[in-house]
Amino acid sequence: MKKCASDQYLYFESEEEDEKKVFDKGEDEGNDSDCSNYSNENQYQNRPSSFNTTWPQSYRKSIDLYSNVPSPSIGFLGTPTLSRFGSSFLSSSLTRRQTPETLPSVTKPLLQTQGDEQQEHHRRSSYSLLPPIPTRRHSIKKDDKTSKVSHELPISQQCSSGQAVLNGINVLCGVGILSTPYAVKEGGWLGLSILFIFAVLSLYTGMLLRYCLDSEPRLETYPDVGQAAFGTPGRMAISIILYVELYASCVEYIILESDNLSSLFPNAHISFGGFDINSHLLFALITALAVLPTVWLRDLSILSYISAGGVVASVVVVLCLFWVGLVDEVGFQTKGTTLNLATLPVALGLYGFCYSGHAVFPNIYSSMAKPNQFPAVLLACFGVCTLLYGGVAIMGYKMFGESISSQFTLDMPQDLVATKIAVWSTVVNPFTKYALTISPVAMCLEELIPSNHAKSHIYSIAIRTALVISTLLVGLSIPFFGLVLSLIGSLLTMLITLILPCACFLSIRRGKLTYIQVALCITIIIIGAISSSFGTYSSLTKIIENLRG
Repeated sequence: MKKCASDQYLYFESEEEDEKKVFDKGEDEGNDSDCSNYSNENQYQNRPSSFNTTWPQSYRKSIDLYSNVPSPSIGFLGTPTLSRFGSSFLSSSLTRRQTPETLPSVTKPLLQTQGDEQQEHHRRSSYSLLPPIPTRRHSIKKDDKTSKVSHELPISQQCSSGQAVLNGINVLCGVGILSTPYAVKEGGWLGLSILFIFAVLSLYTGMLLRYCLDSEPRLETYPDVGQAAFGTPGRMAISIILYVELYASCVEYIILESDNLSSLFPNAHISFGGFDINSHLLFALITALAVLPTVWLRDLSILSYISAGGVVASVVVVLCLFWVGLVDEVGFQTKGTTLNLATLPVALGLYGFCYSGHAVFPNIYSSMAKPNQFPAVLLACFGVCTLLYGGVAIMGYKMFGESISSQFTLDMPQDLVATKIAVWSTVVNPFTKYALTISPVAMCLEELIPSNHAKSHIYSIAIRTALVISTLLVGLSIPFFGLVLSLIGSLLTMLITLILPCACFLSIRRGKLTYIQVALCITIIIIGAISSSFGTYSSLTKIIENLRG
């Protein structure tokens, strides 16, 4: 009996030649081997993870609402040319991620034992920054079309590369785009280079997560990677960080809605019981009441469709800014600070927040029909988002200069039609995303409900209502959009985007890395740690000063 290809690593120097060799070899062995080979055109079967028996078990299900929105089929990213371009830029080869129909035993180790590693056949890659990826083939009968797995989570719908790009852009290009001009003000023109540096580093760490996922077939989510690297404590620690970031994003939604709606209706107020509720407080309360029924929904699939319009909303806001500057002739200021060292740490957090999509990337990768195109998808997502972020940062700062607010929509002339379109596009988007963002947090807390009360919807409604009320209270207590965004970017996003992917990669692939790979990962960890420390301290200091003032 011939050795199964899942028991060895195939290192490629050329994607075109070597993938063809692997496919030809699979055809020759198809009749007498224990393994069957999939071609790039075949769809793999997504399945729930078989080892997430510890908290949180609902992560995959909740985050899939972000990563598996079935957007229109787009084929321009599925071309071999773009796939090869992504391959040559990021790694020595691309391989598809295949899935067995029969899940391995729960007791099987997440990572291979030393004995198994000795049976692997290695050949050096022509690139040194990323290691080659194993090609895994599993025992699947050719006439079997579907797999039946007993699990609480549904099998994820596969998406094309174009859909994956739209989902990735929808995750990356969020409310952070409103604060990029403010970040230029805080850091100066030279500080804008940090945006592009973080883009390159985040792109690389996104690829590292992919390599971590491919180290073992059952790894599908970020917490799974943490468990593979550091055991159950690693899984729980990463999950908590991810959930806190989601919760903080909901706080930002409350602040965002309050600021923009009060700019549209500055004179709105209500007198109740001797208390005068101003426009900021009034619209924060209205926002919380409006999103509360959506949070109670058990099926958020419709909201996931609507939230996919976040890409369109972001583009509309950017176009409106350019229209106001170029067509409505608001004008441009040529002056600006070259480098502002005093507030540069705040800019670090703002730029870091722009690339907070790593929590969802593993789900997008696992849901792709052709996972070998994931590097091209990442490259497209980061490329588009970086162009949007950079263009808005330059245009906004040139238009409003040192008087720029934490959200450029607040500085646009209120009497212009383009301004109203931009503000309303900004206002509508969080209403659709709030429930999707808070639901993972709610579901992880619902797992802690005693089993004899697990089916009671009262507990679920109470948890979700408490979460909405708490985000409202936090948003009213710290109503500083830019500073809170910088704090999230410094304290949480740096961990999720830069530090933890490198740490997990070093742990999972230990003993198989070159000195260059280790040095690069350590360098990124140091950059992330320094940026996180200075950014967090500066943001907290400014928040405290504003609260006292």
